[in-house]
Amino acid sequence: MDDYQEMERFGMDNDFEGGELIDGEFYYRNRKTKRVQTKDDSIYGCFADSDEDEDDGSRKRRKDKKTADFTKPVSFVSTGVVMPNQEAENDLKQPTGDIDRARASGSGLGFNNSGGGLGFVGKDEEDASNFLPSAFGKKIMEAAERRRHKEKEKMKLQQQQSSQSRRNSESKGVGDGNLGSFEQHTKAFGMKMLEKMGYKGGGLGKNQQGILAPIEAKLRPKNMGMGFNDYKETKQPSVQELDEEKPKKQLPAAAAGTKKRNSWKKVVASRSNKDRYISAKELLAKKEEEGVEVFVQKVVDMRGPQVRVLTNLENLNAEEKAREENVPMPELQHNLRLILDMAELDIQKIDRDLRNERETALILKQEKEKLQAEVDMQKEHLDSLDDITNVLDRLGEEKAMGILTLDSLAKGFSDLQRRYADDYKVCNLACIACSFALPLFIRMFQGWDPLRNPSHGMDVVSTWKALLHGEGEYERCLDIWDSSMSPYTQLVSEVVVPAVRIAGVNTWQPKDPEPMLRFLESWEKLLPAPVLNSILDVVVFPKLKEAVDFWEPHRDTIPIHVWVHPWLPLLGHKLEEVYHTIRYKLNNVLGAWHPSDGSAYTILSPWKKVFDPASWEQLMHRFIVPKLQLVLQDFQVNPADQRLDQFNWVMSWASAIPIHLMVDMLEKFFFPKWIHVLYQWLISNPNFEEVLNWYKGWKELISEELHANESIRYQLNCGLDMMNRAVEGMEVVQPGLKENISYLRVLEQRQFEAQQKAAAATAHMDGTGHEMTLKDVIEAHAQQNGLLFRPKPTRTHNGHQIYGFGKVSIIVDSLNQKVYAQTEDTWSLVSLEKLLDLHNTSLTKRR
Repeated sequence: MDDYQEMERFGMDNDFEGGELIDGEFYYRNRKTKRVQTKDDSIYGCFADSDEDEDDGSRKRRKDKKTADFTKPVSFVSTGVVMPNQEAENDLKQPTGDIDRARASGSGLGFNNSGGGLGFVGKDEEDASNFLPSAFGKKIMEAAERRRHKEKEKMKLQQQQSSQSRRNSESKGVGDGNLGSFEQHTKAFGMKMLEKMGYKGGGLGKNQQGILAPIEAKLRPKNMGMGFNDYKETKQPSVQELDEEKPKKQLPAAAAGTKKRNSWKKVVASRSNKDRYISAKELLAKKEEEGVEVFVQKVVDMRGPQVRVLTNLENLNAEEKAREENVPMPELQHNLRLILDMAELDIQKIDRDLRNERETALILKQEKEKLQAEVDMQKEHLDSLDDITNVLDRLGEEKAMGILTLDSLAKGFSDLQRRYADDYKVCNLACIACSFALPLFIRMFQGWDPLRNPSHGMDVVSTWKALLHGEGEYERCLDIWDSSMSPYTQLVSEVVVPAVRIAGVNTWQPKDPEPMLRFLESWEKLLPAPVLNSILDVVVFPKLKEAVDFWEPHRDTIPIHVWVHPWLPLLGHKLEEVYHTIRYKLNNVLGAWHPSDGSAYTILSPWKKVFDPASWEQLMHRFIVPKLQLVLQDFQVNPADQRLDQFNWVMSWASAIPIHLMVDMLEKFFFPKWIHVLYQWLISNPNFEEVLNWYKGWKELISEELHANESIRYQLNCGLDMMNRAVEGMEVVQPGLKENISYLRVLEQRQFEAQQKAAAATAHMDGTGHEMTLKDVIEAHAQQNGLLFRPKPTRTHNGHQIYGFGKVSIIVDSLNQKVYAQTEDTWSLVSLEKLLDLHNTSLTKRR
């Protein structure tokens, strides 16, 4: 410690004398006299020299200020180590009598009569042991000690009485007559004023309606405004509730308080606790119950003058707490605690390592068992491979000797498949079996005709299918030239397919499909999918397509659907390629067809469900319906001599022609004549029974499918209403304007169709031999008149592309063979001549 550093002793022995503690506050019995301020105090203030300083002559010396040198490195000044145990040991060594005599002299902690500071010892203190050494002096000391003891007992009794009275007042509550009893230590000015005003205790006011407890504070969550969401704020407990909940504690006596205040001067001997030892198992069980896994870590504490190394933060401030609680030898206890913690950590680490070793041993044991099982399996696999090798060597010897047969070969491999199923797949024995069996199968099927004898060798092939196919694992292969196909597929493709190809190319006729269908049906379950597809694509479809190309509808006596439709389930959409050729040839034949020829219906009706609806409707609309309309137009309704041949020709197509085309044709060409004849008959006073039979006869001639249509029923009901009016004697209304308008509309349609036929007749055939479409006809018409015909990009109407015919916008309905032109805001049906007139009109308006 430097020269300028000084230490002073401060005492608190006499600070709480001449009064008593009440509710933690000190009250003097007599009013303490204040020190009179002198003139020097007024002038110098805190710098004035006090009397004590003059008497003691121990004025503080101040250190001269030195200029700080900031170029030097930072250095820390140690404040020393406070050792409270050292003073406690000195107090223990000092006799009790000396301490009491020091208290009797009125000196505080570290203060003596000479006025020295903390750490300074005067002469009187050194001679304390020699005070009144005579016998008379000892008697005086004993008498003084007895008096002091009596005064302490009396003070203790007074403090007990005062604490008892205070407990009684607390038990009565806030509103009793002892309100303001704390003023017994003051002048009680407030209570006197209340009594003069008539206060007798209880609440304030005339009827004592005032509150007794102070206004209670109400708490709400942080940052919440008043009245938010009708929040019911919590209340702090009232004073009365706090008094009721407060434990009834006795006020300690003054002597006890003094003893407690002065207890820091003495060293309280710690109770002797018996040392308790625990074993390592108990320590591990305790840590396991706590469930806390301890990680060994080092904490460096550099807060003090010395660096400390800790193992955890649990007892970081244990040494400071020990010093505050006057624990003897805190450093030693701290070191012992560190040693204990390190021992615990070592035990836990050893236990953890032991557990890890046990787990490792268990894992190694399991791994050993697993490897042993693997070894056993590999050994068994090697034994099975030895057996398989022996069997294959035996079969190879038989093959070399020429005595190997399919039966013995199948028996040997079936035995291997049954005994070693897994090895049979892993070693791919199916390929080896196929290599053995392939030459024998080729020899067996040599010279085989599958069309004449389709069941040859099926039993042998079915036996080998189970040995070579591999339970469907190669079904994904769809090509026989795929390298990943199964051995069975390879066997069938090299044995069966060549025989089928030779027979199909040389002897099979497509117009007689039965032999080939019979073979495919017999081998349906034995032919893999790649082989079947190969036969259909390589053998059947080319022959069928060639036969369709050479088919002549007007000469062949066998209808084409007889030898094409049986292949629909097998070929499916592949036949779309031949449908175009069939429709083209039918169109050429139907151009010269007359409705009286029933062979057309025989040829076309089976194709209704084969062709797509749009193509079928186009075929009917272009070649069948117009000729049937001509027949109905020439048909005469004559009740006297009725001939139904023409009508029967039309009705025979009712199941083939789409219903809307059939209904439209009857409404335009049959029912107007039929109703007109009925009207003429009814107004000539006929026999109504004959009229009724005539009506029933016509109704029976119409098919049920047409009867279900609403338009047909309406026409029949109109005739029936005319008959009812005639029977009832009412005037029969002649078919009027509606029928005439329908007739004019039919006439206009017929004129338009005549123009279309004329344009089609003038159109020449292109170089490929195919008929020109309506679009080609319009384009040729535009070229003849020097006009531009081109599509307009990104412009459509109802799904149809809009074209420009000169200055006119048109759309071409290829399905219905109609042309629509845009006139103002509507699209109207036009002819080729009308298109040219619209173009010229548009040019005239622009001029």
